[in-house]
Amino acid sequence: MKARGRREVLVMGLVVRKNSELRRLYHRLSDGDLVAAVLRLDKGEEWIFLDLCSRGVTLFPSATSQLLSRSKAFQAQVFSPWMVPDTFVITGRRRLLAAMERYCAAGVGEVVTKSDRGDCGLGIHKWRSVEEVFNHASGPSLQYPFVLQPFVEDALDVRVVVIGGYLEAYWRKNPHSFRNNLHWGGESGRYELTSRQEALCREVMERGGFPYAHIDLLVTCEGETYLSEISLRGGLRGAAITAGEYAEKIRDVEESFVARFLAGGSHCESLHESSAL
Repeated sequence: MKARGRREVLVMGLVVRKNSELRRLYHRLSDGDLVAAVLRLDKGEEWIFLDLCSRGVTLFPSATSQLLSRSKAFQAQVFSPWMVPDTFVITGRRRLLAAMERYCAAGVGEVVTKSDRGDCGLGIHKWRSVEEVFNHASGPSLQYPFVLQPFVEDALDVRVVVIGGYLEAYWRKNPHSFRNNLHWGGESGRYELTSRQEALCREVMERGGFPYAHIDLLVTCEGETYLSEISLRGGLRGAAITAGEYAEKIRDVEESFVARFLAGGSHCESLHESSAL
């Protein structure tokens, strides 16, 4: 490839590395092009993922992983086999009534709801019963869609950070709140994953097309492990890895993918400018 200043020559495909480039080149993208960036889309713009994929554009991270990171409801739909049994996506009153019937028959008491786009534990709420959820969902205070699942008493919250071959895990606990968020007074410590727990993390990442991830696990008093949530990015409070090391490892994974993509064709273009994403 012959460089011209800070850009490279257009020969075959586009390699877009910045959100600003995506907006500028959006209508030019087609089969054989690559968008290597986490897309910063406004709520309601998720159709952009579908449009790019339908045109044959490759996304890194994958479109599925980016959509899953944006939606708790989508996660519950895709990852329910790994989650607490009877975890449901509630999109309206009919599904909520069906869940109520199931929970009441099983004798489920306290339940948890997760807002579709809530982060930092702020979208998670505990309810005394599913009937209480229904009463609030009948008004404007609880918006559809949301995730509904039985509350697991005294479960250990474990955060797992996976970037390529790097993996670390640590427990998080807040003695004054079930949310266990370290930003709100929680504490943490190292956690040694079992081979089965690590396999669960790898299975979930493969299912969602995650090249790297922050994974939250629930470990019950009986020793069962369930997926709570997964995201491409997350907070590092409590982690051994530093922010600088984390960013470097993410960059290495991304650059490795771009290099393989470029090697798959001949003389592909890169419109990557020297500035960072």
